[in-house]
Amino acid sequence: MLTEIERRELEDAVKHYPEKRGAAIDALLTVQRHRGWISDESLLDIAQFLEITAEDLDSIATFYNLVFRKPVGRHVVFVCDSISCWIKGCEQVQEQIKNLYDVDLGQTTSDGRLTVLPIACLGHCERAPAMMIDQDVYGEVAPEKMENIMDKYK
Repeated sequence: MLTEIERRELEDAVKHYPEKRGAAIDALLTVQRHRGWISDESLLDIAQFLEITAEDLDSIATFYNLVFRKPVGRHVVFVCDSISCWIKGCEQVQEQIKNLYDVDLGQTTSDGRLTVLPIACLGHCERAPAMMIDQDVYGEVAPEKMENIMDKYK
């Protein structure tokens, strides 16, 4: 069931589109901001609000990599693995994250602090390797910078 706040925010979002379904990504991100992820129940509630099928909404949710269909940590770390970042050392960044926090790509730390995910491109190629934590983008990330960067997300 959508909360009153979520419903109000979704009603505001759909005003910007000629059809309710146009607000699908906005709606998913709105509910995710409140709940942390999109459960099957949340997906059904949003689909009903938007007057589309749950299958159609799920296809959008699973395509868009910033919508989480399973629980994630308090902070989500996206490590770019595009060709530019790969050439500049994203694998060493991934390895350093694993060494420091005992977590592989696609996993969440045992304390629930971090979920680490790959992302195809952050659009930060000129400062590769890049990563994004929550909404903060970092460029020219090197393994020796990781602890300093991650200290902000305790």
